[in-house]
Amino acid sequence: MPDRGSNVVTVFGSNDPLAGEGAYELARQVGGELARLGFAVANGGYGGTMEASACGAKEAGGRTIGVTCRIWSSEPNGFIDDAIVTDDYYQRVRTLVDLGVGGYVVLPGGTGTLVELAVAWELMCKGQFADRPLVCVGDFWQPVIDRVSLQRPAHRRFVAMAQTPRNLADHFSLS
Repeated sequence: MPDRGSNVVTVFGSNDPLAGEGAYELARQVGGELARLGFAVANGGYGGTMEASACGAKEAGGRTIGVTCRIWSSEPNGFIDDAIVTDDYYQRVRTLVDLGVGGYVVLPGGTGTLVELAVAWELMCKGQFADRPLVCVGDFWQPVIDRVSLQRPAHRRFVAMAQTPRNLADHFSLS
């Protein structure tokens, strides 16, 4: 079992983008920046932005953890150092959230990424674990954050926005 220390940041993102696409490059830069800041990168372990963030972390000399699931037949991408195989989707989301002791980075994505953002955010709102960074990169999730914040203004404080991967240094540091 991989170390679940405070130096692990979980990156949530999509399986869709391919190498060479803008979202893939953004995720690669995110992984690299987190590794340069001293964090291991955990993610869903498959393709798209998961592969890209792991690739960026490895290029910067970092360690990676991929959380896969038995319900899908795909193998972890080649940039994963430590793989955790879960039995179902719910266990996978829980494991990804639990691993992010150092915080979370949320990239553009679909409903799976939305679920991951919502679970991490809700657990923080309910005080289920100590405050940790929850940072959305770019403005993709801004409308969701704004809408939820209209209903629950106090919950807004748990989510930060970073316009670029370099801005992650404003939110993540090893103590």
